[in-house]
Amino acid sequence: MWTEITRQKYGREGLRYASDTTDAEWEVIEALLPPAKKGRGRPRTTLLRSVVDALFYMAQSGCQWRMLPKQFPPYTTVQRYFYPWRDNGLLRQINHVLVMQVREQEGREASPTAGVIDSQSVKTTEAAGPRGFDAGKKVKGRKRHILTDTTGLLVGAIVHEASIQDRDGAAILLASVRHSHPWLRHVFADGGYAGEKLAAALTRLGQWTIEIVRRLEATGGFQLLKRRWVVERTLAWLNRNRRLAKDFEASVESAVAWLLIASVKLLSRRLARA
Repeated sequence: MWTEITRQKYGREGLRYASDTTDAEWEVIEALLPPAKKGRGRPRTTLLRSVVDALFYMAQSGCQWRMLPKQFPPYTTVQRYFYPWRDNGLLRQINHVLVMQVREQEGREASPTAGVIDSQSVKTTEAAGPRGFDAGKKVKGRKRHILTDTTGLLVGAIVHEASIQDRDGAAILLASVRHSHPWLRHVFADGGYAGEKLAAALTRLGQWTIEIVRRLEATGGFQLLKRRWVVERTLAWLNRNRRLAKDFEASVESAVAWLLIASVKLLSRRLARA
C-alpha cells in the first residue's frame, strides 16, 4: 500500500528517466565495473554511468537498439560495452556480488545454502536462434530457468529451448552455480522436477537434495505454496521490464544478459535505499 513514506522511498522524481540510476545506486554499481585501461589504446571518453543508464532504459522500456534516445551514447557505443560484459561474465559477476551484499545487509550469510527453482516459458519473435515448443504451456519459444535464494534474489539463470523439460534444464542450471555458491545444496521445486532422472543427474554434481513442494489436490482455488511463491514473485519482478515481455533476442546469451541486467537494477536500488 502506498503511503507518504513509501512514495518517497520508491519515487523516481527528479531523474531524466525513471530507469536512470541515482547517485547512491551508481555508487553501488561503479565499484564493480572495470577501470579504464591506462597506457595503451585510445583513452575512454564514454561515461560508464551513461552506458548503464542506457541498458536500464532498454530493459525497462523494451525499446530497440536503434531507437535508443539521443540523450544516451550512440547505440553502437552501448553495444560495444554490452556484448563484452555479456561474454566475459561481468554481468553475472556483478549480480553475484550484489546478491551477497543484499544478504549481508539483511543479516544473513553472504552465500545461501538453499534455493528455489522454477521456469517460465515465453514466446520468441521472428529473430533467429534456438527455440522449441512447450507442450505443457502451449508456448513456442524459449524457457527461462532461474534459481533464487529463499528471499527471492536471483542466484542463477539460463535460457534454453522451451521443448526441454524442467528436470533436464535444472541439472544444467544447478551445475552453473555449483562453484559460485558452494554451500547451496538444497533446492525447493514443484512437481515438474520430481523423478529419478534429475536425482541421477545431480549425483554427478555433488550432494544435492530436491524438496518437492506439491499442491494440495483436496483444496481448491488459490494456494500459497511454501517457498514456491518466492521464485514466482521474482519472475514477476523481472517481468516488470518490458524487454522481458517476450524473448526478442537472437541468442540465448543475450537473453540471459537481460535477465541479469534486470536483476542488477533491482539489487542496486535495494542496496541504495538501505
